[in-house]
Amino acid sequence: MTLPSRFQPSPGSIIDFPPEASCFQIEGLGLSYSGKPALRGLSLRVPRHRVTAFIGPSGCGKSTLLRALNRLHDLNEEVSYEGKIRLEGEDIHAPEVAVDELRRRVGMVFQVPNPFPMSIYDNVAFGLRLQGGLTRRRMDDIVEWALNAAALWDEVKDRLRASAWSLSGGQQQRLVIARSLAVRPEVLLLDEPASALDPISTLKIEELIRSLKSQLTLILVTHNMQQAARVSDYTAFLQDGELVEYAPTDTLFTNPSLRRTENYITGRMA
Repeated sequence: MTLPSRFQPSPGSIIDFPPEASCFQIEGLGLSYSGKPALRGLSLRVPRHRVTAFIGPSGCGKSTLLRALNRLHDLNEEVSYEGKIRLEGEDIHAPEVAVDELRRRVGMVFQVPNPFPMSIYDNVAFGLRLQGGLTRRRMDDIVEWALNAAALWDEVKDRLRASAWSLSGGQQQRLVIARSLAVRPEVLLLDEPASALDPISTLKIEELIRSLKSQLTLILVTHNMQQAARVSDYTAFLQDGELVEYAPTDTLFTNPSLRRTENYITGRMA
């Protein structure tokens, strides 16, 4: 299927990925904290089995948008929404949507690795045990698959019962990704997943991101524009809670449509 080569959004518009090629459809999304807007009239479609990056200055709303995609803001009673977020055509705020199942389908990896205080094996198996119904042999197979998918198996296969906290920072982040992958999500949200890591660990995380898009959709928030250029297929530039420009990554970084975008990526705007 051929996806559109370029899109310059205007307020209230939606990138014209065909519905069958997109996993998230966001329409006129507004989000406020205690009445203070954080996102304003934001509309875009996220293509399936691609890496989409959200970039923009601090406080522009990119992490707020990421967390809205699996309803993490439900934990804050002061947050209010308008507009729609649809996952595979289903409104994620519909009464019949179970939040636990939504978060299984849409996993999340945070900036600082957060392995549980248990063994490497038990970290990956945690979500599987909550779901139940698996034999030990089947669980072993899935744990091995998830660690392989996270490019960690060869480094830990001989010490699966060791504490997850004995791993390096980069290994811990890949373990957290393996833990998310074990429950077979459709989408993985990545909020600055390498910002706390050394350059070698960052490279491994970036290689992992590129390899995973054959299996699921990835959405990345990053302040590192070089990282967005290296790993993403599409990039959305946000500013002041609004979508400014959304295009294939190569196009947005080499030939942006708008001066605001050009100023940001060339460092002329803080």
